[in-house]
Amino acid sequence: MMKKLTVAAAVMSALIAAGCSNDSSEQKSPVESEKAQSIESVDGANGTDTKNDATASNPFFEEWDTPYGMPPFDQIKDEHFKPAFERAIAEVRIEVDEVANNPEEPTFANTIEAMEYNGKLLNKVTNVFYNLTSANTNPTLQAISKEIGPQLSSLRDDVNLNENLFKRVSALYAKKDELGLRSDQMRLLEDSYKSFVRGGAELNDEQKQKLRELNKKETQLSLQFAENVLAETNNWELVLDKEEDLAGLPQWFIDASAKTAEERGHEGKWVITTHRPSKDPFLINSTRRDLREKVYSGYTNRGDNDNEYDNKNIAIELAALRAQKADLMGYKSHADFVLEERTAKNAENVSELLDQVWPAAIKQAKAEVAAMQEMINKEGGDFTFAAHDWRHYAEKIRKAKYSLNEEEIKPYFSLDSTLQGVFYTANRLFGMNFEERFDLPKYHEDVRTFEVKDEKGELIGIYLADFYVRDSKRGGAWMNSYRKQFVTEDGEFVKPIIVNVLNFPRPVGDEPALLTFDQASTLFHEFGHATHGLLSDGVYPSQTGTSVPRDFVEFPSQVLENWMLEPEVLGKFAKHYKTGEVIPQEMIDKIQAASQFNQGFATTEYMAATLLDLAWHTQEVGDEIKDADAFEKAVLDEVGLIPEIAPRYRTTYFSHIFSGGYSAGYYSYIWSEIFGADAYQAFRENGIFDKETADKFVEYILSKGGTEDPLELYKKFRGKEADPKYLLKSRGLID
Repeated sequence: MMKKLTVAAAVMSALIAAGCSNDSSEQKSPVESEKAQSIESVDGANGTDTKNDATASNPFFEEWDTPYGMPPFDQIKDEHFKPAFERAIAEVRIEVDEVANNPEEPTFANTIEAMEYNGKLLNKVTNVFYNLTSANTNPTLQAISKEIGPQLSSLRDDVNLNENLFKRVSALYAKKDELGLRSDQMRLLEDSYKSFVRGGAELNDEQKQKLRELNKKETQLSLQFAENVLAETNNWELVLDKEEDLAGLPQWFIDASAKTAEERGHEGKWVITTHRPSKDPFLINSTRRDLREKVYSGYTNRGDNDNEYDNKNIAIELAALRAQKADLMGYKSHADFVLEERTAKNAENVSELLDQVWPAAIKQAKAEVAAMQEMINKEGGDFTFAAHDWRHYAEKIRKAKYSLNEEEIKPYFSLDSTLQGVFYTANRLFGMNFEERFDLPKYHEDVRTFEVKDEKGELIGIYLADFYVRDSKRGGAWMNSYRKQFVTEDGEFVKPIIVNVLNFPRPVGDEPALLTFDQASTLFHEFGHATHGLLSDGVYPSQTGTSVPRDFVEFPSQVLENWMLEPEVLGKFAKHYKTGEVIPQEMIDKIQAASQFNQGFATTEYMAATLLDLAWHTQEVGDEIKDADAFEKAVLDEVGLIPEIAPRYRTTYFSHIFSGGYSAGYYSYIWSEIFGADAYQAFRENGIFDKETADKFVEYILSKGGTEDPLELYKKFRGKEADPKYLLKSRGLID
């Protein structure tokens, strides 16, 4: 059964989700209020007719009598969301007023815990709605999101700017050391107080009104940005109608492109799209340089085509709004405001890290360009190497240097076998066991569901996996939750329901889905996030699971990636899908030798996006940006980005920062990788499946969530601070 959650957490997570958070983490926690608010009174406050059949039969207004309290996806219809949101918002307002206007003296229980365990319906609705708008959206859900987003923004402001509520929290904060709180309770109180202050509670009335206006506009623009990226990605296609257009393409890809063409109404032809499972194999394999350029251009110009889906002006306006908000709150820039709550603390520390990595990365990237131009010259190519050539010639050099062919590797990495490799690793490290269920509710036929149990057979949680690319799903890969782990006021331990969403190519015909090495690594990565959610062991929902700073949340997932390259793990799952042959040791050796290949490109394209993010969000009020493309070019020219590499995300489709939760935070991936590389060193030193090390990793990292300072938790695990040298070594940027 789903029980209780937090008003503050529910509202904040809804707003993050409304901005299309694309990270592999989430900040939501499910709740169930024990308040006996009648349906009639809440609907009456909203002007809703409770006798209406659609409202009366709304699944969100009922207890879910499903296995493990999972959402009854088969019963939930699009028309149920809007009335559910309206009632949920009304309930939250009632609950907040009850806490804020409580005549009793404020206590931790009647103020902090009361807010933490309110907001049942809102949490219930947002967990389903925003998971679906990311993974299985449609025009109706998109329209509801546009309508509800500003309402949630207004609700968040109403909570943060409630003077009576802030007085109660402030009174408790002032005497926090006298309350006899546990460490997690102390952190919850401190975080609650800071949340109000950072939400504008100390502003004057005029400033509060201005903040409301800025928040509402930011929400609207973020939603529009995300919709534009999805539309641009789905709309672009390259239709091939001649056999010669298929030069260099493997048969499996030709078959998949023919299927895409059929689905898009181009019978007898082949279609290439800007979805990664289509774009990347084409850029790698196609020997038609002219067509590679078209596909590359289609991808990198998304949102920058001066059409109805153009995002240039939206990016400018979002950056300006955020600068105004930061100024209103007394900060120099949006980056200063954001980083104060991250483990990095400030932009100077981020810049210091980037300054350590960038010179080595760009130097290596230039060497890689020279090597590829040399290959072109030897082949008699009469042209200068360009950005749209990179993946094609990088693959050629990899084959030549390491005798490693991606098409030879893929048969050993079927999706099913790789998933078993993930499960094997989780079992050896954490004692997790997975049993697939075929009778549990799911939101799409592609989804697979698993019971996760410990070594004693006790349920840990439910794991959902949604693997295949489709037009209703945004790009990328992520983890989220339909229910977080937490403990109710009555002491009931609520088990989590975790989902991984990816965008792998669909199987064609009788063949299984075969993954590239990078795609297989992505599955390990995202499951690292899943373990963070599944092995959570906290009390308060706003602190459990992946409720940690953005620049720490990627750390557990990056650690898990390392096991995929271990021979013992590869030997367990990397088996040829036809013959069952275990991947040859010779091929494992080649994979390991090539693991640092092309890191100049990979690091540079990522770093360029990171620097672009910081440039947008270190803008101050009065720093007028008139042309997004010109601004982007100036930033990248200044740092010396070579023309053969584009940022991993250009401004106009940089959803992480303009419609997600990573504004001024895209650096988080490489920042977290410092912890990841250093943590894996502990396993290297003690044994990759050393039980004591794995148990400490669960105790201090995976189970703790946001109950303690993450840097202190890391030191408890490792016995010291993380050393950046292991990151640079892992990328081959230093010896």
